[in-house]
Amino acid sequence: MTALPPPPAKKLGLVIDLDTCVGCHACATSCKEWNAGGILGPLVDEQPYGKEPSGVWFNRVHSYELAPEGPDAARGREAQPAMTLHFPRSCLHCDTPACVTVCPTGASYKRAEDGIVLVDEDKCIGCKLCSWACPYGAREYSEVDGVMKKCTLCVDRIYNENLEPEDRVPACVQACPTRARHFGDLGDPESEVSRLVAEREGVALMPELGYGPVNRYLPPRPRRGGDGRDDADADAKPASGIARSLQRWLGRALGR
Repeated sequence: MTALPPPPAKKLGLVIDLDTCVGCHACATSCKEWNAGGILGPLVDEQPYGKEPSGVWFNRVHSYELAPEGPDAARGREAQPAMTLHFPRSCLHCDTPACVTVCPTGASYKRAEDGIVLVDEDKCIGCKLCSWACPYGAREYSEVDGVMKKCTLCVDRIYNENLEPEDRVPACVQACPTRARHFGDLGDPESEVSRLVAEREGVALMPELGYGPVNRYLPPRPRRGGDGRDDADADAKPASGIARSLQRWLGRALGR
């Protein structure tokens, strides 16, 4: 099985704002476009217009309807209005990724210099052990190539000195029209993304599993109630309560 490097000081990752994500799939399509022609391309689609389309996508966006919450919901009065939550999903580049430790060939590995988790396709035998081990469903199997593929945080962009500095970010971050996606070093408490997580009480996905996902999700802000008042004015949950509720809900949704 594959060993992990010492915990890196630098932890590159994404912070995704669920309050401003509108589910437009720009992150998914821009990721597909960039990586289909890059070092991991092509990302093949099969029967894209048929009854059972399949293909490789490093980013996927799921949309859910959240039921009202709060004591008034049971009596037919919504304390927290129902809402649609758009949930982008990709590799979380965990501190101790199970996908790496189960790999029998060393194809899955974690970089010591920045914490990015990658796949060496020349070593991958397509056994799918990594996809079975990942609790977040972040691994993609290419039926055409017979190997596993996954989000690379656009490692071929972020270090490319031929690009302008403002373009050295993952394709999904650059394409997001609502600026719901942020990229940076989450190992640095003074970085912009770390400060954003602290200010908005960003949450990790299923931290109780112990894999240490690096990416963070910012919970939705309180919505206005039916009478036009802010939920904060209607004795709504504090931000920490919303973050905890989001963690529980995401755990249930991913565990299905």
